[in-house]
Amino acid sequence: MNECTSIPGSAATRRDRGQVAIEYLGFLPLLLLCGLLAIQAGLAAYAANQAGTGARAAARSGSMSAGGGCDVQAGKDAMSDWTADKARIRPSGSSFDEVTCTARVKVPDILPGINIWSTAERSSTMPRT
Repeated sequence: MNECTSIPGSAATRRDRGQVAIEYLGFLPLLLLCGLLAIQAGLAAYAANQAGTGARAAARSGSMSAGGGCDVQAGKDAMSDWTADKARIRPSGSSFDEVTCTARVKVPDILPGINIWSTAERSSTMPRT
C-alpha cells in the first residue's frame, strides 16, 4: 500500500484530525475583520446616500422659500434619525437664481481606531422658483 493513502481509522488519520480546527482558528480573525469592513463600507454608503437626500431636500425647500437659503430643518427631516443627528447642512455658493446646499454626515466607526471613512459629504443645487 502507498504511504500517501490513509485507511480510515489508521494512525495517520487520527493525527491529522485536529489540524483543520487549528487552521480554522487561525483564519477566523481574518474572516471577522473582512465582515466588519464590509459592514463599515455599507454604513459609509448609507451615510453618503442620506447626505445626498438631506442636501437635496434642503436646497429644494430653500429654493421655494422667501428667504432663499438652505432649509436645514427640511434637510434633516428628510434623513433618517441617526444620520440627521450626525449631520451638518450648510449653504454653499448660492446665487440669485439657484440655491446650493451641502450636507456632511459623520460615519459611525465599527472598528475602533480604524477610521477609513470619517464623513460623507454631498451637495445639491436647485433653481429658485
